[in-house]
Order: sequence, then C-alpha cells, then structure tokens
Amino acid sequence: MRKIMAIALATVACSTSLTLATASEAAAAGRAPQCVKVRKYFNKGHQRYVRLTNLCTQRTSCFTIVIPRHHDPRGRLPKGVTKDIRYGTTGAPRALYVKNVPC
Repeated sequence: MRKIMAIALATVACSTSLTLATASEAAAAGRAPQCVKVRKYFNKGHQRYVRLTNLCTQRTSCFTIVIPRHHDPRGRLPKGVTKDIRYGTTGAPRALYVKNVPC
C-alpha cells in the first residue's frame, strides 16, 4: 500500500513540474528580447535624460520608458548603439524603469 501511495505522489509531482516548466517556456517565448540596457539617468539643464544601450548587435530593439502618471515615451534603438533619450522636464516625475517591448 505504501509503494502504491509513493508511486502516485511521484506521478503527481512529476506532472506538476512538467506543467510548470511548459508554462514558463511559453511565457518566455512571448517576451521581447532583453536588449535595451539602462546605463544611467541624468538631468541636463531642465530636461531629464536616460542613457540607453542596445546590447543586441544583430537587431533593432524597441523600448518604453515607464513614468508614473504620465504618457510612457516609446522608441527604437538601432543595433549596437548607445544614445541619450530625453523623456521629460525636471518638473515631471523621474522614470521608474525602461521596459523592453517587441517592435
């Protein structure tokens, strides 16, 4: 009886881990590649900037700068480029983060 119960528990555990692995692979396949990297946030005069680098040397990457309670600016970076992106004034809130999005 104990052997049957152990086999049943092992079967349930294996099927659960297989389901979780399949779900995580599917979620990863739908995401955009993580090519855009933030180098630094800075102010120049009364403008806010973020310095971004495209780490993917074979493709153009797209990004969204997430700012609380404001329109999120979007953009594209050509392959292998580092660029300063102006996203607002010093009177507006700072960017929370930069999100990689599909082009």
